[in-house]
Amino acid sequence: MKEKKTSGKALSEAAQAYMEAHSEERFSLERMAKALYVNGNYLLRTFKRYTGMTPLSYHHQLRCAKAKALLARTDLSISEVGEAAGFVSSSHFSHIFRKTVGCTPSEYRKLIKAGEKAEA
Repeated sequence: MKEKKTSGKALSEAAQAYMEAHSEERFSLERMAKALYVNGNYLLRTFKRYTGMTPLSYHHQLRCAKAKALLARTDLSISEVGEAAGFVSSSHFSHIFRKTVGCTPSEYRKLIKAGEKAEA
């Protein structure tokens, strides 16, 4: 297998594109590094240098963004939203959502609904 030489910025952008395309899959730094033809540790360091966050944190942000959209636009249950966003369990979803967004999924939904009523 031929190793590709890329700049740190290009590698970071390629990693972001990979994660966006695979956001619902279980995160694997090794699988992503292999797909991008780089060493996993190098990918981790480079990604963090150019984005300020780890690939796993970025992956969580992608999933939480999808969950936020579903919480705002659907009446799916919290566990259904978590599953649709790619989380394996509702407890893991709630934990990551709170850590990433700053509130629980149900609190977020209430805030969105209250905001919509205030605008009406």
